[in-house]
Amino acid sequence: MRYLPLTQADRQDMLSRIGLDSTDALFADVPVSARLQTPVNLSTTMPEYLVERRLKAMAANNLSAENTAFFIGGGVYNHHVPASVDTLIQRGEFLTSYTPYQPEVSQGTLQTLFEFQTQVCALTGMEVANASLYDGSTSCVEAIMMAQRVTKRTHAVISGGLHPQYRQVADTYARMTGFQLDCLPAQPCMAEDLAASITPDTACVVVQYPDFFGQVHDYRALAHACAAAGVLLIAVCTEIVALGALEAPGIWGADIVAAEGQSLGIPMGFGGPHVGLFACKEKYLRAMPGRLCGQTVDAHGKRGFVLTLSTREQHIRREKATSNICTNSGLCALAFSIHVSLLGQQGLEHLAALNHAHACQLADRLATIPGVRVMNSAFFNEITIALPTAAAPVVEALAKRQVLAGIPLSRFYPEMPNLLLLAVTELTSQEHVDALITGLQETL
Repeated sequence: MRYLPLTQADRQDMLSRIGLDSTDALFADVPVSARLQTPVNLSTTMPEYLVERRLKAMAANNLSAENTAFFIGGGVYNHHVPASVDTLIQRGEFLTSYTPYQPEVSQGTLQTLFEFQTQVCALTGMEVANASLYDGSTSCVEAIMMAQRVTKRTHAVISGGLHPQYRQVADTYARMTGFQLDCLPAQPCMAEDLAASITPDTACVVVQYPDFFGQVHDYRALAHACAAAGVLLIAVCTEIVALGALEAPGIWGADIVAAEGQSLGIPMGFGGPHVGLFACKEKYLRAMPGRLCGQTVDAHGKRGFVLTLSTREQHIRREKATSNICTNSGLCALAFSIHVSLLGQQGLEHLAALNHAHACQLADRLATIPGVRVMNSAFFNEITIALPTAAAPVVEALAKRQVLAGIPLSRFYPEMPNLLLLAVTELTSQEHVDALITGLQETL
């Protein structure tokens, strides 16, 4: 047992210490349907190179974004990651370094995080950003809790256009920490009267930009209403490339921006790892979660970088902490920062324009199919369409034709059986669109 040094007695002792009687009990929260009922069908005495060959053959049975027409978005997007990003982040000094608990000896790491923060501020139009959080959903809920600390109020108004999984994460935190969510119903591609939901107990209003259904809303009037009521406006961005084309949230009046940075520098993987972006107005700086890198000079006037405005409670007295997030997604933040640096402002704007142009072409083609209706009046690279029949069986039928045709919204909203969410990126080819349109026409 070269790689399993623990004996059976060791395992039993560990289980007894935590009050469990079997290893299976460790996985009680994983649904039975998601667990393997039998061991993987592999020989127990197979050489390593044959195991690799066998696993690759098994993996080849999957449909992936690399070998099929791919229109799935919904918070994770299939963008091109330049080879130079992976090459650079795999350098030993980046790949092996952990979050700096002795920051004065980690100048290179701190400088990359400082540059990352600067880029996030430029993208979001905000005055200050932290050194990243875990992902977009945790950034969103941290923004809600930050708004409570700032306003001393307990309620958050949640737009019906917020990603349903982000809403679930917020609900989990709310149940554990005691704040209240006032959730509006999901109304695909329709305007909401969020200002009417503001009460004296409202700490913040949370909107998504573009929203989960791909719709781009004008939130300037809402920003004025929030400011008048002393309520913070939180803008959530799941597709950060959109900010290469759309007006930055900080410009139209957001107080906090919580975003997912996966689209730049980070492949989709199997749902992670991701990187959470978090930025706000400078006056709320001391209520910000996570860690912040600052630039200073030493006693000799030489430029240096430090972790700043981070209390010890953030690390050792957790019940008194501003946030229980006291580290950051350093390597993913670096990948994001390298990709943004390679693009530059002009490159990012061009990338965003490509994404939007592909979405416009797709919307025009879809509108020609009898019975199909494009629901969005304004969008970036993601759209919701209404089919004349249930969307889930159509998606299954198209998968058999090597087309991954988006997300049936019945997965999140059973009351929306005919709605389908589709996303395109710069990687969506004309051949992919042709395959989707032909497949839809013949399947319908």
